[in-house]
Parts: sequence; C-alpha cells; structure tokens
Amino acid sequence: MTRITTAATALEEDVWRPHVTVATVVARDGRFLLVEEDVRGRTVINQPAGHLEPSESLLDAAVRETLEETGWDVALTCLVGIQQWSSPAGSQFVRFTFGADALRHHPERPLDAGIVRTLWLTREEITAAAMRLRSPMVIASVDEWLAGRRLPLDSVRSFDARP
Repeated sequence: MTRITTAATALEEDVWRPHVTVATVVARDGRFLLVEEDVRGRTVINQPAGHLEPSESLLDAAVRETLEETGWDVALTCLVGIQQWSSPAGSQFVRFTFGADALRHHPERPLDAGIVRTLWLTREEITAAAMRLRSPMVIASVDEWLAGRRLPLDSVRSFDARP
C-alpha cells in the first residue's frame, strides 16, 4: 500500500505538541484539596489534574479530572493561570489551572488508577512536602491563588468546528 502524503499531512506530522493539562485549586478553610498519586513508582503530591481529552473543553476537563481523582464535585470559579513546564524527563506541559469551589463529596466513588488518597493541606504543609510535589506548578498555583489571582472563566473559550 502506498501512502500519499499531502503538504497538509506533512505539516501536521512536523508540528511539535506539548501535553495540554488542566488542574484545579480547591481551597476550603485555609486548606487545599490535593492528591497523593503513584507516578512511575514514586508517590507524589499534586492538585487534581490531568490531560485534556479529544473534543473536551478545558473547563469540562478540569471538572471531570477533579471528580475522577478526588471524588469531589466542584464548580469552577476562575482561571488562576496558565503555566508551561519542562519535566526533568524532557516532556513539555501547558497547564490551565482553575479555581473551584468544593460542592459535594462522593466518598464511595473509586478514584482514578494511581491515586493513593486525597489530602486537604495548608500552604505550610505543602511547602514542607516540597520534595514530594509532582512539579513546581503545585506550589506556584497555590501561591497565585493566595495572591488573589482570579481571571474570569470567560477568558477561556471553546469553539466547536463541527456542524
């Protein structure tokens, strides 16, 4: 079978793509909702976070990932920030971090594979666990939240090209 390569296909194959992820900062009574997760044999601490799925909006992804990883329904309130990070392994991430209110907990709900447990930690407790943070984006997001960074949710818009 002969593969026909068009200019558009060749261009598509040559484009570098970072991982697009979402995360939520859920604050309540001076504590932040975090997860302890197993990543390649290492137990790390992270905000509820994950990858954007095909045909999913960033907002929907943030709500979905928070529920899947913590068992909490949340309502997004703001965009905290957009961060770019290069992991030590060389992977590139662009992360959209949202602020959210915790609405309802479903303790019976199984958590995503790899999630060990959920935690509610203060900023001081997060700082004390600095060596266990999955990335520098964890504490940066908390600090941006505590500094009052709140961009309107309509700063992030989705457009569907399907008819």
